[in-house]
Amino acid sequence: MRVSPMKCLFRVISLAFFMIGLAGFGAAHAQSYPGKPVRMIVPFAAGGPTDLFARVIAQKLAEMWGQQVIIDNRPGASAIIGAEVAAKAAPDGYSLLMATSSSHAANVSLFSKLPYDPVKDFAPISLVGTTPLILVVHPSVPVNSVKELIALAKSKPGQINFAGGSTSAQAGGELFKMLANVNMVHIPYKSNAPGLADLMGGQVQIMFDALNTALPQVKAGKIKALAVTAATRTSAAPELPTMVEAGVPGYELVPWFGLYAPAGTPKDIVTKISADVAKVVKMPDVGEKFRSQAIDPVGSTPEQLASYQATEIVKWAKIVKEANMKVD
Repeated sequence: MRVSPMKCLFRVISLAFFMIGLAGFGAAHAQSYPGKPVRMIVPFAAGGPTDLFARVIAQKLAEMWGQQVIIDNRPGASAIIGAEVAAKAAPDGYSLLMATSSSHAANVSLFSKLPYDPVKDFAPISLVGTTPLILVVHPSVPVNSVKELIALAKSKPGQINFAGGSTSAQAGGELFKMLANVNMVHIPYKSNAPGLADLMGGQVQIMFDALNTALPQVKAGKIKALAVTAATRTSAAPELPTMVEAGVPGYELVPWFGLYAPAGTPKDIVTKISADVAKVVKMPDVGEKFRSQAIDPVGSTPEQLASYQATEIVKWAKIVKEANMKVD
């Protein structure tokens, strides 16, 4: 059956108005969001660095939105438990995940099977912040630089040990072993806190720890700091060289925090949350809080986080494979 040109034109115009209506509905949807409290899942215990970081963001978003942003701590299994809960949540914008480099990059290579896909099961929102590790040693270790530590480790193969109570802490030591070509022994811990305690007590000799937890002990003279793992020096301790500056070419390992929603969350809501998070991390008081904890605020777009995550997955795969890293 032949359709007249006028009917075709009418259909095209009707379709155009329908699409405009859809766009308007989406914009209105984002403008009215959130209409109820939002849950922010943290895959680590309360009181830890990720939890403290998430609470600052949650408080500011709550003030901005006029709705509660409730922290839901789901610790355990290298962040797998919390990430799985978030992946299976309704994709409506009311369940968010404060993910880390462990849950959304390292775990891909560390575990043969995950109950979630860090890429397919999530919608990236914003790279919120990054924080380097710090290489610290017990005062009894007779070194004052990374080069001296390498020389000591090479003179005593297998006799130097390092504490690892997190994926990043273990990876810090494994990457050092690989790039410096030294033989050291990993001493596993359930978390970094007891590892740091044993470092201060002299039970272990070396540790790659979170900067915000180790630096106060450095200032108290309980441990010695040799370098940071970022590409550039940190404002929290500008006197410390990077690992590259200290004599380990190619060494860079920077844990990060990223906000995600379940896959399928409306794009307009994702865009709104991303823009609001960017506003939050640019607030002077937020920046001051983060930097006091040795966290560098970022506030990226969803596309930038997706690209960054893809690069990190490749980087972690290389570290895990070449260092033969295993979850102890």
